[in-house]
Amino acid sequence: MRLQFPEGFLLGVSSASAQIEGGELDSNWNDWYRQGKIKDGSNPAVADDHWNRWREDCELMAKLHLPIARLGLEWARIMPQRAQPDEAAIARYRTELQYLKELGIRPLVTLHHFSNPMWFERAGGFTRRENLGDFISFAQLCAERFGDLVSDWITINEPNVYATNGYFYGSWPPGHRSFSETFAVLENLAWCHIQCYTLLHETRRNMGFTDTMVSFANHLRVFDPENPKNPIHAAAARLSEYLFQGAITEAMTTGVFRWPLHNRWHLQTGEYCDFHGLNYYSRSTVRGLADGVRKNSPRNDLGWEIYPEGLVRCAETLEKRLVRPIWVTENGTCDNHDAFRARYIYEHLEAIIHSGLPFERYYHWCFCDNFEWIEGESARFGLVHVDYATQARTVKRSGMFYADLIENGGVTDAAYEAYVKEEAYRIE
Repeated sequence: MRLQFPEGFLLGVSSASAQIEGGELDSNWNDWYRQGKIKDGSNPAVADDHWNRWREDCELMAKLHLPIARLGLEWARIMPQRAQPDEAAIARYRTELQYLKELGIRPLVTLHHFSNPMWFERAGGFTRRENLGDFISFAQLCAERFGDLVSDWITINEPNVYATNGYFYGSWPPGHRSFSETFAVLENLAWCHIQCYTLLHETRRNMGFTDTMVSFANHLRVFDPENPKNPIHAAAARLSEYLFQGAITEAMTTGVFRWPLHNRWHLQTGEYCDFHGLNYYSRSTVRGLADGVRKNSPRNDLGWEIYPEGLVRCAETLEKRLVRPIWVTENGTCDNHDAFRARYIYEHLEAIIHSGLPFERYYHWCFCDNFEWIEGESARFGLVHVDYATQARTVKRSGMFYADLIENGGVTDAAYEAYVKEEAYRIE
């Protein structure tokens, strides 16, 4: 065996509702498309048409031996109008969750993954404290309606990415560029997470369940100075790391709010995660307060550096803050021709297994190619190829490799020779 997984280590896949379901929803991402803000002009109303093809997709997951899968609940679909839940949408989600469980696939459910209903967005979204009760009401509804089917929960996906892209750079909806709004959104998302952590546990406890696991999906990256001997580069790397992920990680895991975040609710400190949900993709090479990529490094098709050791470095920072099981809730790469994805998966899993850290799960991003936010349909991350014109699904070579890993509990010598050995990254 080339790489043996420890007993109980699980491999799965990850997805987001707005990226796979399709449909003409009154959501911020459908609105962003209508404004002409998607780079390739792709319409999220198309995506993977998973809302209609969910059974096919679930059965394909089962054929690939997947024991776990992460999926989202679309707020704009469940509550298209304020305080008016759509019972048909709730019933449809329950049917899918029940079917996954019948297939032996354990769901990890995300409440917020970058997508808002427009009635919430028009009211100011997460910038305004008076709006937060609307999200908590949605979370409570989901806990009550799906709590008997779901034990594992993600409250908020990548709060730092959502706030930075939507309110600092303005490249995502709502397209604002405001330092104060960026950190107000982060504060408010941290408060929402802590409230949701408590209500999910309480609601399921009242149902008689004691196996609830709740966290948030924390996007972490490594920030290294371009020149470690240059004090400006070194200071910029430390500040970038703190502003982008350090402060919000501390607030959401422990309730400790440090500058530039403020505990405006006087929340008690505590421990607000049952596992570390880690989304990891790349490393930033820093010379100032801007994102950079190391020269002569392996790159994916979006130009991101491929740096497997960074996943372990990020996990180490989480464990130093709070000892918890580690679930890699997203890890994957844009590889439009499936030329190096198997090597990418192998090298990241190799780093995980040899780290000595308490990794329990690995959710590959993603199962099927999907609507990749502002990149649209142009960036393919999936183990399964999607022809968006016909919606035909075809398992990629990397998908067959992934199924082999699950079936054999690791990377066999034969799988390495067949799928990994000849693959190589592009160096730039």
